[in-house]
Amino acid sequence: MIDLVIVLTFIVYSICVGFWMRKKASRGLEDYFLAGRTLKGWQAGCSMAATQYAADTPLLVTGLVATAGIFSLWRLWIYAIAFLMMGFVFGACWRRARVLTDAELTELRYGGPGASILRAVKALHMGTMINCTVLAMVLIAATRLSEPFLLWHEWLPQGCIDPIAKLLESWQFSMTTLPANDPQTWIYSANNLISILLILAFTTLYSTTGGLRSVVATDIVQFAIAMIATAFYTWIVLTKIGGVGALPEKIGELYGTPSQHWVLSFGPTQWQEMTFLFTAVLFVQWFAQVSSDGTGYLAQRTMACQTDRDAKIAAVFFTGAQVVLRSLLWIPIALGLLILYPVQGGLPQLGEASEAFRIAREGTFALGIRDFLPPGIRGLMLTGMLAALASTVDTHLNWGASYWTNDLYKRFLMEKFLKRKPSSKELVWIARLSNLLILTIAIIIMANLQSIQGAWHLSLLFGSGLGVVLILRWLWYRINLWSEITAGIVSVFASPFLLIYFSDFHEGYRLLLMVLISTLSVIAVTLMTPPEPREILETFYARVSPPGFWGPFEKKNESIDRFKRLLPATLLASASTFLLVTGLGMLLTGHSFWTSMTLTVLGILLIPFWWRLGMQNNS
Repeated sequence: MIDLVIVLTFIVYSICVGFWMRKKASRGLEDYFLAGRTLKGWQAGCSMAATQYAADTPLLVTGLVATAGIFSLWRLWIYAIAFLMMGFVFGACWRRARVLTDAELTELRYGGPGASILRAVKALHMGTMINCTVLAMVLIAATRLSEPFLLWHEWLPQGCIDPIAKLLESWQFSMTTLPANDPQTWIYSANNLISILLILAFTTLYSTTGGLRSVVATDIVQFAIAMIATAFYTWIVLTKIGGVGALPEKIGELYGTPSQHWVLSFGPTQWQEMTFLFTAVLFVQWFAQVSSDGTGYLAQRTMACQTDRDAKIAAVFFTGAQVVLRSLLWIPIALGLLILYPVQGGLPQLGEASEAFRIAREGTFALGIRDFLPPGIRGLMLTGMLAALASTVDTHLNWGASYWTNDLYKRFLMEKFLKRKPSSKELVWIARLSNLLILTIAIIIMANLQSIQGAWHLSLLFGSGLGVVLILRWLWYRINLWSEITAGIVSVFASPFLLIYFSDFHEGYRLLLMVLISTLSVIAVTLMTPPEPREILETFYARVSPPGFWGPFEKKNESIDRFKRLLPATLLASASTFLLVTGLGMLLTGHSFWTSMTLTVLGILLIPFWWRLGMQNNS
């Protein structure tokens, strides 16, 4: 009963916040989507962290550790470079652009009718394809988390469950990890559908009424609950296995010394692993993504900040919470679950884990909540996971609706074709209705995905062709409309080609090939085509003051000087982050005390240097 009270309290709070913020959100699109540009740095950073926490991420981490060890988490940690670059290098640029969405930036940066077409295409790509795929991954996690707890077929009359189960069976629309021939498959699919619809209904209610203000207000509470609950989960798992010191010994006893070595290692343990993972991770993956410059909801939170300094603080807060804090809580849980739910026959060899094994290990995170957490703590953890799910869903609804409303409905349909300026009230209602379409598409995609890890790898490949041009458009005046169009075309056509004809390759190699093809194509097209018209570039530079290589437009080398200061700040802050997560992580997993403390102290000592460089006002 106490678990239910905790969950219901959170639900009531979230809905009340949505209605409390409703009047401010209804003023217009800037208030609805950017909270009137009033966010403080810590608020924006906390909201980013809450969204990135997501219900699917702890399941992903659990699966990664079981299939490739702690070292595989560098695939997540390396994004610290992109997050910090977004704050230090691009944060002020996003704010000064004064746009509502990243798609709108297209018409500010490029000229001619092609710019408006590209804006519409990007709105569809980001607002529908990317946004709905990420939402689908989150919904998969929701079914894994809700399935052991929300047993609607035991609580509701059979006449309510059977029609839903039969309908899903007739459509072959499975929403469970059970095989299709299992007699319980469609009953549990019906359970999961009811759970998801209820969760989405409550999240949609507060996020669509209060706009970004209600999203951020609930995100802050959601993140606090999620971190406190996860800390309890970590403590209980470690207590069950005998403490931190027992981790290495028990993993060695269960799986042998070779498996113990690669599971607990923070670095590569095989040469093959070093070639594809370290190259792809350290030199490619952080920028080979659709949000390499913050494009998406990270840019949205940055643009909603009060000042440039707030935008930088948001990035620092977000990176610390995202990479360091949550990793230090999840690593002991993932390792502890390998002990509490041992793998029969031992762990598969590196790179040989099946999709079924990944799905099963991802599911142990939810099983641990059910089996080991006492009442009250279990309710807090379920509320934390519901909060994590809600914080991700509310962000993607608000962010996705911004494309549909500002870029497709207002700019393309109303202003370009119908030659009419819609009212603020009309646009806010269109924004609210857009959420229903986004949710429908996401549920359809969800039914066709399997493991969260597999879906994550697929999304990385499809987005990796765009990262280079998104960064260069801020730093180099020569990037033009055709550069960005080329990156989009390469991403659309090269991804299926690599998946079909290089299916036997490790996904890391496919990622490298995609980045190589895209980068060479973008640079070649850029050099073969002229830059944007001078008046377009002059307007953009005067408004945004971007760092980098803007020689014909800058005065006294101000752009390159700014870049020379902000890039070292980004790299030093990234190094500080990596030293802290590695040092503290090694301390928690039984590695050498002195090595762990040395790395941790070095990470702390770097903080004053990058803080002074990055926080200067003239950026």
